[in-house]
Amino acid sequence: MTVQSLGWLGVRTSNAEALCAFYREVLQLTAFQSDSTSTRFRLADGTEVHVYNSRDIDHRFFGQSPVVGLRVTSFAATRNAMLHAGVEFLSPEPERQAGLAWQHFRAPDGNVYEIIGPDDIDVVQVKP
Repeated sequence: MTVQSLGWLGVRTSNAEALCAFYREVLQLTAFQSDSTSTRFRLADGTEVHVYNSRDIDHRFFGQSPVVGLRVTSFAATRNAMLHAGVEFLSPEPERQAGLAWQHFRAPDGNVYEIIGPDDIDVVQVKP
């Protein structure tokens, strides 16, 4: 298991309009997707930054803190090691899309994080 980099950043905020303006005007980020509940930006290295407004109900579990995704080399091996260490994930199963798998967990600091990596769940054999 190797944590390679930060792989994603998301925040749910009642100040989404101001935060998006900051991302656009100060940080010079360009939105690549926007709808009634979120705006999504992409950094130069491909990392996505998502801003969810207060109408978004799917990400209420974020609380008031940004959520950081940790990019890992093997999602399956990392998840298995975390389960073995007693980490409790917020959903019973990971989400999977476009060759990636991710799952949120609460860390010892009380904040929500996620692991994100290649969808190798059906490929990697992990020992119980």
